[in-house]
Amino acid sequence: MKQSVERVQTGVRLEKRLLKVLKAVAEYKDLSLGDLLEGIVLHAFEGKPPFEGKSLQDIADLKKVYGLDLTAADSHNLREL
Repeated sequence: MKQSVERVQTGVRLEKRLLKVLKAVAEYKDLSLGDLLEGIVLHAFEGKPPFEGKSLQDIADLKKVYGLDLTAADSHNLREL
């Protein structure tokens, strides 16, 4: 059963290469960026991995294409240029 939701427009700042990978993943999965982010966050809130198998390999390939070398360990150590 589909859930009814109210969506709001938001402006968030993301690391440039991370955004490129997210947009590519959304395009690959035929989702909007917002829908992809909602899915990732809902999975994370339940302690479930949002991706597995081939999707993880595809993401690894896209990270190479866009030069994204950040990891989860970097998440609390980022600073703006």
